[in-house]
Amino acid sequence: MVGKQMWRRAGAGRKVLALLLVMMLMAVAGCSKQEGQPVSSQNGGAQNVELRLAHFWPSTHPAETQLVQPWAAEIEKASNGQVKITSYPQESLAPAAAIYEGVKSGRADIGISCFSYTRGQFPVSEVFELPGITYNNSQVASRVAWEGIQEFNPEEVQDTKLLMVLTTGPGDLYTKKPVRKLEDIKGMEIRATGLSAKTLECVGATPIAMPQSDAYDALSKGMVKGNLGPIEVLQGWKQAEVTQYITKSPFLYNTLFFVTMNKDKWDSLSPENQKIVEEVTAKFFDEVAAGLWDKQNQDAMNGAIKENQMEIITLSPAETERWIKLVEPIQADYVTRMNKIGVDGQQILDRVKELADKYNQQYK
Repeated sequence: MVGKQMWRRAGAGRKVLALLLVMMLMAVAGCSKQEGQPVSSQNGGAQNVELRLAHFWPSTHPAETQLVQPWAAEIEKASNGQVKITSYPQESLAPAAAIYEGVKSGRADIGISCFSYTRGQFPVSEVFELPGITYNNSQVASRVAWEGIQEFNPEEVQDTKLLMVLTTGPGDLYTKKPVRKLEDIKGMEIRATGLSAKTLECVGATPIAMPQSDAYDALSKGMVKGNLGPIEVLQGWKQAEVTQYITKSPFLYNTLFFVTMNKDKWDSLSPENQKIVEEVTAKFFDEVAAGLWDKQNQDAMNGAIKENQMEIITLSPAETERWIKLVEPIQADYVTRMNKIGVDGQQILDRVKELADKYNQQYK
């Protein structure tokens, strides 16, 4: 009898020991899972993702207040808080010219900057900044660029997840001294980047490469005598305070911006959240981004330009023709350069002109 009781006790002990061993193994597995993965949210076990967005505009600029912040807020809301975007304006996370590389390396998760700040890195995309192509406004230029870049799908943007592009649309010259004819701009130091710098060289100016964030100081100190860019810089970047004249020259300028995301971060999103980001981004491109610079340009015309009593100079038709003839060879040079890297430059150029005609009819 005693032997049977001892056997039962021993058996019960073995069961307890086995149960404890199973519980310990489950605890270890749970700890390992928690150490190896981010903390789960309360939303059905999906992972929360926090994304750092780098750009170069000041925190008061409409690109931040009207595009970045509302776009980020809507993505966070649509994803039930699973995708949170924190903006780092005014180069606080990366310099303007290093933002694309910063996104590639993971220093930033999302970046917005100009393709032209890294001349030569995005050769195919330069077509959208070529002089001599007419865009009525930023609405037209942005739609041409986004449709075109999706159609061409150039190799140069495959190392990140491109979310959208947008443009300033046509720009003008802003100078300390009046520019009424080609002779007036000869040798004048003008801030410009990318293809715009080459354009200025063709008309006899001396381009000085620098981001818009440096232009105010350079103008105020006399390091440059003017700027080539959209009207909005006169208000958004306060450059109406340090220039006196506007020479209308829309055939010289269009700047293309990218909004792009680190590929690993993109892949870390669930398919549902990827869809949300794409849908919200498409909505904001259509409703805000495509025409963002048109509104800014009009605000500047009604505000800073009037307040600072800037003089607006319109070139005569004959003078305009002189300028255009000097910049036309840049298109031929683009075609030649594309052919050298195995891309049909003429086909791309012709397609962009077709798209420009199409959208110029829709947005006048």
